[in-house]
Amino acid sequence: MPKKQDEQLSFDDLMDPKEEPKKNRKRKTKQALEEIQEKILDVEFSDVMRKSYIDYSMSVITARALPDVRDGLKPVQRRLIYDMQELGTTSDKPYRKVARVVGDTMGKYHPHGDSSLEGALVVMAQDWKQYQPLVDGHGNFGSIEGDEAAASRYIECRMTPYTEDVLLSDIKENTVDFIPNYDEELDEPAVLPCRLPNLLINGTEGIAVGMATSMPTHNTGEVIDAAIWYLDHEKQATIEDLMQILPGPDFPTGGIISNQSDLNAIYTTGTGKIKVRGKVVIEQDKGGKEKLVITEIPYPMIGDGIGKFLQSVADLVENKTLSDIVDISNQSSKEGIRIVLELKKGADTEQIENILYKKTRLEDTFGCNFLAISHGRPETMSILDIYREFAAFQYEIHTRKFENLLKKADRKREIDEGLLKAIDVVDTIVEILRGSDTVAQAKTCLMTGNTTGIRFKTKTAEKQAKELRFTEIQAQSILELRLSRLVGLELAAIQEDYDKIVKNINRYKKLLGSHAEMRHEIVRGLESLKAKYQKPRKTVITDAKEIVIKEKPEEILPVVVLIDRFHYIRAIDETLYEKNKEQLDPEHKYVIPSATDQRLIAFTDTGKAHTVKVKDIPYGRLRDKGTPIDNISGYDSKQENIIAILPLEVEKELVFVSSDGYVKRVSMAEFDVTRRTIDSTKLSPGSKVVYIAPYQDRSLMLTSANQYAIRFQQSEIPVQGKTARGAIGMKLEEGDSIAEVSDSGLIRFSKRGGKGKKR
Repeated sequence: MPKKQDEQLSFDDLMDPKEEPKKNRKRKTKQALEEIQEKILDVEFSDVMRKSYIDYSMSVITARALPDVRDGLKPVQRRLIYDMQELGTTSDKPYRKVARVVGDTMGKYHPHGDSSLEGALVVMAQDWKQYQPLVDGHGNFGSIEGDEAAASRYIECRMTPYTEDVLLSDIKENTVDFIPNYDEELDEPAVLPCRLPNLLINGTEGIAVGMATSMPTHNTGEVIDAAIWYLDHEKQATIEDLMQILPGPDFPTGGIISNQSDLNAIYTTGTGKIKVRGKVVIEQDKGGKEKLVITEIPYPMIGDGIGKFLQSVADLVENKTLSDIVDISNQSSKEGIRIVLELKKGADTEQIENILYKKTRLEDTFGCNFLAISHGRPETMSILDIYREFAAFQYEIHTRKFENLLKKADRKREIDEGLLKAIDVVDTIVEILRGSDTVAQAKTCLMTGNTTGIRFKTKTAEKQAKELRFTEIQAQSILELRLSRLVGLELAAIQEDYDKIVKNINRYKKLLGSHAEMRHEIVRGLESLKAKYQKPRKTVITDAKEIVIKEKPEEILPVVVLIDRFHYIRAIDETLYEKNKEQLDPEHKYVIPSATDQRLIAFTDTGKAHTVKVKDIPYGRLRDKGTPIDNISGYDSKQENIIAILPLEVEKELVFVSSDGYVKRVSMAEFDVTRRTIDSTKLSPGSKVVYIAPYQDRSLMLTSANQYAIRFQQSEIPVQGKTARGAIGMKLEEGDSIAEVSDSGLIRFSKRGGKGKKR
């Protein structure tokens, strides 16, 4: 078929010429390209990337990673809870498979991976992570020690009473807005009508794009008390006032917050670090030995942190830092944490406890970042901001609730008024119904008194019918009325119901018309929830003393350091050396008597000085090989050669000789430094250190490669610093260098700095 005039050409047309003339094909190609050209947008690539990234970031921030300040829930949590209500998985119903809830939520509201849904649901059931669990789990939901939950097909769940009372109790009263789900086939709540500051009670953690939230858990009773106080003192409320009632976090795992003085700043800025310690108690066994028992752990330690803590303790025992611990056992169970450290008799328990706090995760840090979605945007909030948002949300949902209840009550009142009026003229209504040809005819008569076409038995009934003026709702309810409701008891029930409705209407109007009355209503609800869900505080808040570890004086042992020609180094007991001296001396290049509190200095030809602590040298048996000196010092055997290894004796001086004939004396005190490697001397380009030895009041002879020699007294060598090059010891001809240095010789003495004599 020929193409219509306005039909666009496709590339398929262009690729199939169909015997067309060449001119026509060119014309169509040009036309197609012009049409494509009109649709091309000229944009800056960086602008497109920036906008796309910002859109992606905001999507993750608002729709996945961060909680809403109003209900304290992330979208995935909110959708799971709402779906459980839709499925009827309430606290008084049987458990349902987690796989059923996850699959239903994923299909209806959350089109992401099932692992994220399952993980979120499992966390909501873990009472060591949630202060008030939102899900009642049945089966293996993991453990505080980091064990994973069983597969979703094996475990079951239902809502907790807290979830029903706090998050969902008023959701059917039009208290919150509903929005379309991802495919716009269903509606889901934009937020749950939460009646408590759940963000504070259960805390939260989440990582978005470029930002993260971390909110600790708080005591339910304290959070509610602070909310009540805020509602009563909204205008003059301060953070200091709130923190008199809500002093800080209360973790499900207990523990001790040790930096109370920092909390005010954290709760003011919304950011900061809370230090949390585990709780340690001392027990005694029958033999009088003491043991440390850890009964509570820091909240950040939950999960694999417990295993890492046990490994840290084992490492400290192995390296002798905690040598008084003889056994470690994890006796934790469903009843709680119990990690037992058995001690030697007479062990210093305070010192051990301090080491545990200082060198393990028994004291850990909880980083706070009070970031939440407020009015559709992420905001870092103070505790006062959170309560301000809470109060505004409570007034909103309560206003919407009572407006909805008032609307329902007005409708019910109207119906009951009609029924009560209908009772007085029931005979007339019966005649209207019997005399009407259609329901619509009867309904019109009840509403307007129009009797046209209706057959009445008596004129009196017709006269009364013309006076009827029921509303449409009343007329419909009369038409649907069962005759059984006209008996005496039913009539009394209608009247009682009507009186109750009128009373409720007056109450609703009073609440909606008075801010003070509405506040009292909210407070009454908070007090009721507090009575049901408050718990004793678990976490102690204090300003703990700074941990001080008393350093045990190290035992000083006399040793002999042995270094062979391959520079393998080791230390052995002094007595053992004396017994095997004749065998050991020939096998080693250096034999240095020392002690474990001393240091050795390894000097190299590149002018470096490497400090080696004797206590770091492997201490072993007679036939042990030792370790390369590279492993315990900054020495690099590929870049430099050791000239001398000497004990650090600050009262002595060393004599340096470089290959270009420079000499100097240096106090050994200059090498008493904390750094492991320093420069021992300054060298000319191309020169090296060829001799280092302790200063002696005797001669020194230098011999060059060209067989020139000079001999002078060491006392002529000037004392200089380690950064100096030195003074001329022997003037060398071009291309010559010092080849040998000795402290004696047969040639005559001369002054330092001469050319020397040919040998």
